[in-house]
Amino acid sequence: MLDQTRAPHDPAAETKSHSAASLEAKTSDTQSGDRTATDLTAEFQRFMSNYESYKADNEQRLAEVERRGSADPLTVEKLARIDRELDESRRRMDEMNLKNARTPLGGRETGAAGSAAALQHKTVFDGYVRRGSDATLRGLEQKAMSIASDPDGGYLVPQQIESAINTAMRSLSPLRAIAGIQQVSSAVYKRPFATSGAGTGWVGDAAARPQTTTPTLVELAYPTMELYAMPAATASLLDDSAVNIDQWLADEVRVAFAQQEGAAFVNGDGINKPKGLLAYSQVDNASWTWGSIGTIATGAAGALPATNPTDKLIDLVYSVKSSYRANGSFLMNRSTQSVLRKLKDGQGNYIWQPSTTPGEAPSLMGFPVYESEDMPDIAAGSTSIAFGDFKRGYLIVDRVGIRVLRDPYSSKPYVLFYTTKRVGGGVQDFEAVKLLKFA
Repeated sequence: MLDQTRAPHDPAAETKSHSAASLEAKTSDTQSGDRTATDLTAEFQRFMSNYESYKADNEQRLAEVERRGSADPLTVEKLARIDRELDESRRRMDEMNLKNARTPLGGRETGAAGSAAALQHKTVFDGYVRRGSDATLRGLEQKAMSIASDPDGGYLVPQQIESAINTAMRSLSPLRAIAGIQQVSSAVYKRPFATSGAGTGWVGDAAARPQTTTPTLVELAYPTMELYAMPAATASLLDDSAVNIDQWLADEVRVAFAQQEGAAFVNGDGINKPKGLLAYSQVDNASWTWGSIGTIATGAAGALPATNPTDKLIDLVYSVKSSYRANGSFLMNRSTQSVLRKLKDGQGNYIWQPSTTPGEAPSLMGFPVYESEDMPDIAAGSTSIAFGDFKRGYLIVDRVGIRVLRDPYSSKPYVLFYTTKRVGGGVQDFEAVKLLKFA
């Protein structure tokens, strides 16, 4: 017999319950964002307080050197400790900024990402990740006639997840945040670049017009290489409906992708990876020619000169043409930045200045400073500081689409998610960026 006491199914109640859960999640996200903003402000105030202490201790160190010829070891040790605290505080602020800027993937987006087709793709993709059901997903991709459709090589992630991954990577990959970015649908991006313009001149009203010279063009090619990550999940994680599986996948791969491509954009050799900024031939800026990166020597091996060290930074800045210098910025690692924190100009002002608001880059001589741990430490012959207009100088090429292939067999009882994206990169304007060489 049927159980007559069971309450009938109430779709309205189910919808109301779902709406309440969504509201609760949204309220939780809002409260979490408010806490992050408060923590960021407190961390920024702590950073500024430490920086004031750093300046006071550095003044004491300089006074001791001037008075006794050397600094007290206790002062040097204290200065190094505060320097480490500044770096750690900066790292925490970067993490908070990234968390604050992260876009939730569970809600209903507006625009193209929130269209019916996009929402359907997201729902079906969730079923593929959790249970491995791909029949509907394959049909959707074939119906969309995706340029990257290849069912044997995995499936495209929904637009919301791809946007979240790319946004997070801009925050984690320093060069991506300041370089030029081009999206393509082919394996190789090619573009002509004029290394010299057409000939021009002044003539009289009735004077003959001599034929002008043609511009010199070179073809630049940026092949996209495959970058992969392989996060693993347990069956219980995939079965847990409370876990936002889209957000989990985005969080798992964004750090791995950003670390790998960040290293390639600086030092990549161009073999199965982008060609990095420092992988191109380098020549003294006085002998610079197209196809190489110009360098300014410090005049001291592995160090800035003992007298007037800031002069070399000024030389670096003004080795770049004014059209590039207007949007110029510095690129270096934390170790190099800690050395520059101690330098002052001729008027006794520190040339390195912290940002005035949380989330902004610090400045050096009025230009923003971006940190890349893949830039080399200061050493004999190292090119540890880059300056220029990176948006015009370096191009990153992203092929549209991030793909995921579910693998429940290779590493039982875990399920692997082979996630790939194709990215390339290389210098596009060799005049736009110069390097400071410690030699």
